[in-house]
Amino acid sequence: MANKLSGTQSVDTATIRLREKEIARSVIWRRLAEPSSLLATMAVLILVFSVLNPRFLSVENLQNLLDQAALPLIIGVGATLVILLGSIDLSIEGIMGSAAMTFVLLSANSRGGEDFGIVALLAALAVGLLFGLFNGAILTKVKVPSFVVTLGMWFVALGVATVMYGNETIPFFTDPNVSGWSATLTLGLPNSFWAAAIVVLIGVGFVGLTKTGRSVMAIGNNEVIARGAGIRVDRIKLAVFAIAGALSAIAGIIAAIKLGSGSPSVGLGTLFITIPAVVIGGTALSGGKGGVLQTALGVLLLTVLNNGLILAGVSPNFQAGIAGAILIAAIIFAAASQRDRLRIAK
Repeated sequence: MANKLSGTQSVDTATIRLREKEIARSVIWRRLAEPSSLLATMAVLILVFSVLNPRFLSVENLQNLLDQAALPLIIGVGATLVILLGSIDLSIEGIMGSAAMTFVLLSANSRGGEDFGIVALLAALAVGLLFGLFNGAILTKVKVPSFVVTLGMWFVALGVATVMYGNETIPFFTDPNVSGWSATLTLGLPNSFWAAAIVVLIGVGFVGLTKTGRSVMAIGNNEVIARGAGIRVDRIKLAVFAIAGALSAIAGIIAAIKLGSGSPSVGLGTLFITIPAVVIGGTALSGGKGGVLQTALGVLLLTVLNNGLILAGVSPNFQAGIAGAILIAAIIFAAASQRDRLRIAK
């Protein structure tokens, strides 16, 4: 009897271990499936566009492509953190405009010769940080949904940028090393892309290796349980929106350096590259699933698509239509398997 019982237990233990291995393999496969599909799609696009126009694979175009991807990559890190919370940030373009105008107006420009150097950079970052803090404070203290808060803050920040110097484009004159910094190549790659790569790596480490990053995922999965576990939800939301605002400001500064001028509309169109890239990368709109590295792949995929369409001679009107269709398709695809979690808008 004892031998039979022991044999049964051995079989049960072996079955459990086999089941655990199957589950582990399934989890690994699911984690690799989305990045693999993005890389495969990117490879197909590269092949198609290189056939349509051999210039696509030229060194100059690849450098240009990485330069184009830099701003969405930087903004995408902040947008990913916000969406992992289950929220959304629509204030990106407004904050970029305000930060860019702050940076330009505190540098030597066509309307004034005063150059405050590093102070201009710090002031622009402070502007982005403050707008992000306002977003987080209104969300957590007044309990206004993030969609409404950040949509309103988009136009507030844009209004602030316009008040600074109207709708004019203001050329600015700064240190030649600064003005040409973005396009300067280091180890064969544009400096703007190196800056974006550093931001992405910090974002990956923040989400995967820090307690705060893990708390962001927990809040996105279930905010009620996260609060019950002692996570300071409001404080983390405030920090995440502040980080997103600061990263939008960095993007605004780099955009101004690229253009050699400041304008309230310096971030125009950036939002509609960044948000689809986050969703296409696999970050769930409901929060708690996804990551910065996946967003980076999504950004590169859309950048390859936009760059290839231009080189293929596709009309700008069709390009806008394709981008809109991709956005809608990405959101529908992302939401299809999560409808039970999307009953409450955050």
